Amino acid sequence: MQLQQLLVVIDPTQSSQPSLERAAWIARHSGAAIELLICEYNGALDSGLMFEAPALDKARHALLAQRRDWLEQLATPLRQEGLQVTSEVRWGKPLHKMIIARCAELKPDLLLKTAHSHGLLHRLLLSNTCWQLIRYCPTPLWLVKPQGEWRGQRLAVALDPTHSADKPASLDHQLIDAAQTLGQTLGLEDHYLHSYAPLPRTLVFDAELVADYEYYVERTGERHREAFEQLLDGHAIGKPRTHLLQGFAEETLPRFVDENAVDLLLMGAIARGHLDTALIGHTAERVLEGVNCDLLVLKPQGVAAHRAG
Repeated sequence: MQLQQLLVVIDPTQSSQPSLERAAWIARHSGAAIELLICEYNGALDSGLMFEAPALDKARHALLAQRRDWLEQLATPLRQEGLQVTSEVRWGKPLHKMIIARCAELKPDLLLKTAHSHGLLHRLLLSNTCWQLIRYCPTPLWLVKPQGEWRGQRLAVALDPTHSADKPASLDHQLIDAAQTLGQTLGLEDHYLHSYAPLPRTLVFDAELVADYEYYVERTGERHREAFEQLLDGHAIGKPRTHLLQGFAEETLPRFVDENAVDLLLMGAIARGHLDTALIGHTAERVLEGVNCDLLVLKPQGVAAHRAG
């Protein structure tokens, strides 16, 4: 995973831009260039019912010029400290399609966008645009949690060595390589997680398994440990930074993030067939909504952008 070009989605409705703050932190460590992107649209300026076409064009150009001036204000202090920052303003909707189109043109190494959060739940609440980007955008997507101080000390990557979610085996190796690159470039301590859950006793209907349920649980754990160790074999990863967690991923991963002060969680995403919804998996979706940290979602290498509905 390279860190040469970052694309940052700027929210024109907010004064605070956590995604830009994170991008600047990444650029300071990596030397990456930054592009600031605003995708603007106002239905009142896209209809000829109230105004004639020349007046609408003039109003749109004025609004885009205002946005461009604001981006330049955001970029100026970053340029003064030596960072390479450019800006881009686009008109159109929906937002996720506009962002994906710019990704196709710029081909950034990383797309950063601020995700929403709920002050009481202390978790991310992903917007429809976030979900659409997770499903359809091939660019690695860094979703920034807007609340809390960014420590920038520790990352964790969720792996699936048994490929229970139909993920290609290469995606786990891609996640490991990305985590190691981020760890070295950004100074993050990298940890590697695999979570598994044996069937609860109440759902085991095989008489032989019921009779020796403890052996079944032990053997399940051994199989997952073997698969986890085989996946990690060949990567320079110390044992203290590998963690086999027993339990459902939507419970164990958020708990690990909280207990170990994880700043960034990496996960893989896959598209499922030709469905417009292109789910990344119900478990992964629950994990994404439940964690209390930034998220980095990667697609398998070579995946083209899916057509977004």
